[in-house]
Amino acid sequence: MAALPSYAQALGHGIHAIDTGFHRPLFDAAYLVVENGHAAFVDTGTNHALPRLLGTLAALGLAPEDVDFVVPTHVHLDHAGGVGLLMQHLPRATAWVHPRGVRHMVDPSALVAGATAVYGEAEMEKSYGRIVGVPAERVRETADHMTIELAGRPLTFLDTPGHARHHHAVWDERSRGFFTGDTFGLSYREFDTERGPWLLPTTTPVQFEPGPLRATVRRLLSYRPDSIYLTHYGRIGDVQRLGAELIEQLEAMVALGRALRDAPDRHEAIKRGLMQQYQARVAAHGCRFTPDEVERLLAMDTELNAQGMGIWLDKEAA
Repeated sequence: MAALPSYAQALGHGIHAIDTGFHRPLFDAAYLVVENGHAAFVDTGTNHALPRLLGTLAALGLAPEDVDFVVPTHVHLDHAGGVGLLMQHLPRATAWVHPRGVRHMVDPSALVAGATAVYGEAEMEKSYGRIVGVPAERVRETADHMTIELAGRPLTFLDTPGHARHHHAVWDERSRGFFTGDTFGLSYREFDTERGPWLLPTTTPVQFEPGPLRATVRRLLSYRPDSIYLTHYGRIGDVQRLGAELIEQLEAMVALGRALRDAPDRHEAIKRGLMQQYQARVAAHGCRFTPDEVERLLAMDTELNAQGMGIWLDKEAA
């Protein structure tokens, strides 16, 4: 067995975080779970992550034939854009997908069209590559409370709406941890202090629903997990504190959005309000970033969160 490459980190319990290289270091993770010579990927990043996914597998002394499962937490392209291409290299694997996301994994044309409309073809190729589907016969639907076994290791799916309706989380009893995709927010390692991690909710267009997201976070907390494995980014502990803070921030976002529902420059006003919240919370957490540095690190998330909030506000008013 070779040493792990620099972009991979062993987290214990046979779990490995792989930095997919999307956008910036330590921004987007895929996870490789290994049990008794068998493996599963949870989230994959984009097509450009393929060499890192296969490289980590090889460094652990495993072959592509040893991968049983590929599990995207949901079908957003930073989590699942590379599933189809990866599956072409894993002859025995099946893809386990939320039932609302199955059609998009088999035929990603609608996902690609929507993303291309936002980013343009050049940026799509640069950031995501050419998205390919998964043959229907290799896709399996999950259901709430369904359990699959990786060489005897149970992995249980929970339906976790709020960020997206096609989202599930994966409970790993072995590590007492959840792979949460985006439902437990974002926590970038740059914001770690002696108090531990800091995190923020993520809305992202087009299916943000505060009520279901609040219920999802509380449901995850009810398992008393030791760890959360975030796609953005890595393993975090102190889960009960962070969950309470996540719900508190969610309530502040809802209040901000409703206060600005009819503002003439609503999108920009929401962005300003969110950034002010983040800057204040980061400072209270003990980070030494200047407000400008916080804005630089969180500019993209703020834009996407404001878009998601705008779509939610319009649906709520309809």
